[in-house]
Amino acid sequence: MAFIKWLMPLLAVFALAGCGKDADNAAAGAQAQQTFKWKLVTSWPKNFPGLGTGPEKFAAMVDEMSNGRLQIKVYGAGQLVPALEVFDAVSRGTAEMGHSGAYYWKGKSVAAQFFTSVPFGLNAQEMNAWIQYGGGLQIWQEVYAPFNIIPMAGGNSGVQMGGWFNKEINSVEDLKGLKMRIPGLGGEVLSRAGGTPVTLPGAELFTALQTGQIDATEWVGPYNDLAFGLYKAAKYYYYPGWHEPGSMLEFLINKDAFNKLPKDLQAIVTVAARAVNQDMLDEYTASNNRALVELVEKHKVDVRPFPDDVLLKLRGLSDEVLKEVAAQDPLAQKAYDSFVNFRDKVSHYHSYTEQAFINARNKPAK
Repeated sequence: MAFIKWLMPLLAVFALAGCGKDADNAAAGAQAQQTFKWKLVTSWPKNFPGLGTGPEKFAAMVDEMSNGRLQIKVYGAGQLVPALEVFDAVSRGTAEMGHSGAYYWKGKSVAAQFFTSVPFGLNAQEMNAWIQYGGGLQIWQEVYAPFNIIPMAGGNSGVQMGGWFNKEINSVEDLKGLKMRIPGLGGEVLSRAGGTPVTLPGAELFTALQTGQIDATEWVGPYNDLAFGLYKAAKYYYYPGWHEPGSMLEFLINKDAFNKLPKDLQAIVTVAARAVNQDMLDEYTASNNRALVELVEKHKVDVRPFPDDVLLKLRGLSDEVLKEVAAQDPLAQKAYDSFVNFRDKVSHYHSYTEQAFINARNKPAK
């Protein structure tokens, strides 16, 4: 598999780690003969592009790197547990692993909402930096520890689209009474603006939109939205995805199951998760480009920007919501403080780098 060739040198490191005293080598040799079989449940349809294929790549990578010693069978939403019961299944040990989005678990811990995507928050590059080098991972682990779950970053879609609408959004007034499928903090912001947020699994979106159960839905972006055929059920496609600027997915790992693995298999799981986290973002960045062209040129989709006054209103409401969520729980406050501090610093830096460069690159040539 081409996308994991760069990981293979790490196997040499794992092998060297086993060198030591004769007794240690004997114990390691016994462990090396043991085979582990895990179940991985997801919140996505089986093999759904990007979201669903990421866990499949992870399982294949772990199998190859472990030489078959850790075999992981992936189940799509509803095959073993419903889409929104992944967290409980991993916590109980019904499945050793899960793949989902942390904002679905706000009923477990309000702090969990900071670990998928925050309205007007971090993009994918910034989210990865906060998690891996800005203290985010340590807080995330603390949030999930009472549930016997170890979290790991499991992919990112990048900045999403604003969603599919059967109503024009020309002003803030048009948000009032709007029934929209939008989870997490974004849903709370919409509620403050007078809309009605609805939580639905992806497989139900097309029918809900087509039948008028909802007026609008966000999902991911052109790549996944095209696969679901949402353009057949809605008139307008709005941008940008203010509610999910860098939606990090997650691998959920049952702590007891992880601790039973020998150290080299634990390392393989960790490295494979890091690889898939980056690979998924690469896939979305490339595939969204192609899908948007098809939606516009072949299917004649009406792509529209949200009006500036709507975005300004939503941003103000987002600040209010984040502060109120943080005040509900000490861990939520800890996550909020870390997140906002990192966001402010990286935004300042990126005004000189990423943002300045993109602005310069996109200026019409004279």
